[in-house]
Amino acid sequence: MKKFLKPLLSFVLVSSLFLAACNDSQSTSSGSKSDSDKNVSVVLKTLSSPYWKYVEAGAKQAGEDLGVNVTIVGPSAESEIIQQVNMLEDQISQSPDAILISPTQPDTVIPALERAAKDVPVVLIDSDAEFKGKTTFIGTENFKAGQEGGKQLASMLQKGDKVVLISGALGNPATDERIKGAKAALEEAGMVIVSEQPADSDKTKAMSAMENILEKDQDIKGVFSANDDMALGVLRAVQAKNLDIKIYGTDGTEEAVKSILDNGLTGTVAQNPYNMGYQGVETAVKAISDDSIDSRIDSGITIITKDNAKEHLDFLKSISN
Repeated sequence: MKKFLKPLLSFVLVSSLFLAACNDSQSTSSGSKSDSDKNVSVVLKTLSSPYWKYVEAGAKQAGEDLGVNVTIVGPSAESEIIQQVNMLEDQISQSPDAILISPTQPDTVIPALERAAKDVPVVLIDSDAEFKGKTTFIGTENFKAGQEGGKQLASMLQKGDKVVLISGALGNPATDERIKGAKAALEEAGMVIVSEQPADSDKTKAMSAMENILEKDQDIKGVFSANDDMALGVLRAVQAKNLDIKIYGTDGTEEAVKSILDNGLTGTVAQNPYNMGYQGVETAVKAISDDSIDSRIDSGITIITKDNAKEHLDFLKSISN
């Protein structure tokens, strides 16, 4: 009997290994997906502005580094609210493994996000929204960003000076919070806010708004803008009048930083849009794998002035190429 035992044991061992390999293969095909089969849908506020190009670049790089499929869409402008809603609905219909979104007006997309969150992780970046099933929020604490910008602007002015606030699209939580933060800091420092105008995060609209303000009052000493494109629009209006007005923007875009170096804008509150996009996709992939995720992730801010503008510009150029 012993001479048959060794072949029998070998047969059992080989059979066991074969069955285990089959089971592993079936598990891979019918169970969890490999990274290359994972699909992350990214819906941004727009793909037309420099800031969102940095977010897009970060998301794309994360997809390449992690070996996942990343689809990125966004409206032609931040003011195209319904277009963003339709894009989100379209992405949901394609059954991605996770959704990454920056909602322009959260109320308009919450019903769709709640439906999606029943099946897949939903990660928000840049602008937050409260709804059942949200995985996490990654972004700047926008009130704090505005507050810091307001403090910096106020430090360059005298108590009682007139200042202007240029906000984004009405209902955009990110720009709304920045304006609230700046307003709180400026009023606390004794500045007089003489006008607060929305400009839809658009350069041309901001220039027009500032032109109208200056037609009525040229004794303005400072302007805080909720994004850099609008700040640059304000700058055009101010330069046309040859006035000395301190202008602070928000976002830290390449054009804004160049303007600071060229003695145009005074400063900007830089977010980390590239990292926001990268972290967003990275976090979405972790959530797909059921990894533990913090409920809120602060991506931080940096105050950019002429002192550190060159360093920041070099970084932006490195991620744009």
